[in-house]
Amino acid sequence: MKPLFTIFLSILLVGSCSETPKNYVTLSGKITNSNELKKLTISNREGYSKEISLRKDGSFNDTLNVKEGIYRFYDGNEVGRIYLKNNNTISFTLDTKAFDETLKFKGDDADRSNFIIANSLLQEKFLTADIFDGTEAEFSKTFKDLKAAYTELKGDYKTLDAAYFTDLDENFKAMEKSYTSYFKQKLKMKALFAKGTPSPTFSNYENHNGKTNSLSDFKGKYVYIDIWATWCGPCKAEIPALKALESKYHNRNIEFVSISVDDARRSGTMEKAHEAWKTMVTEKELTGVQLFTGNGWEADFVQNYKVNGIPRFILIDPNGNIVDADAPRPSSKKLTELLENLGV
Repeated sequence: MKPLFTIFLSILLVGSCSETPKNYVTLSGKITNSNELKKLTISNREGYSKEISLRKDGSFNDTLNVKEGIYRFYDGNEVGRIYLKNNNTISFTLDTKAFDETLKFKGDDADRSNFIIANSLLQEKFLTADIFDGTEAEFSKTFKDLKAAYTELKGDYKTLDAAYFTDLDENFKAMEKSYTSYFKQKLKMKALFAKGTPSPTFSNYENHNGKTNSLSDFKGKYVYIDIWATWCGPCKAEIPALKALESKYHNRNIEFVSISVDDARRSGTMEKAHEAWKTMVTEKELTGVQLFTGNGWEADFVQNYKVNGIPRFILIDPNGNIVDADAPRPSSKKLTELLENLGV
């Protein structure tokens, strides 16, 4: 029998070797093709924010004291999401040239983060801009198929309990509600501005070349109008597709007209808004006819078309009548199909 002191000492030693839970999460990883900022920002909706510096090769490591939950991380160009919990050690790698497709998590509770990215890729597959350009039946089928795929994806992550999916399921319902509301607004817009009815007009909007243009200048041609602003991310995302479209149809019976609604509300003064517009048109080498209303959202043409969100695209026929008051985006294949069917 061991002496009582020896047994007591053994208990103390075992107790001293047990690890006390850490009040921080250890985060590391590597970002290939990181941007010039060389930093990663971790944040959440409750106001938490921390910047992590990247080494020259894009690698990083740090500790963060967090409240358990899903956080956003921003590399300067795109946003990803990650599940963080104190006492965990987790890492991820990604290539910014294929952000979502290459993002992989390893370590404690990695499945929680990997599910988030798998779900994002699933939504990207189904929720393209085209879903707003089809019929109501097509829209409903898209969400029905997405729901089925989402349910199947959850089944692939058997290590995650039902409680983990509670918030994600609610987010899915909220997203579906938001998309459905937007789609119904588009249907109302099409009914309000029926095909074949005379289009609202605009007069003497400033051209980037220093002259002015009116809608009547383009009579005899189809007119595809892009209502946008320099601060609008989704607007700028359509620029490459719009330039490609303008190039493809350059010698055809159509004019591509971009109307900026930049104004003092975003820029501080109308003068600064005007300068921002001129600068971006030049720097981005924007093609087509580039116009500035001079009155932002209050311009008659914008008001008459009830524009309350951008980008907004409008297609008008050679006689000045509406073809589509809420036309497909340049990046949508449905726009090319529409133009070809019209014989543009």
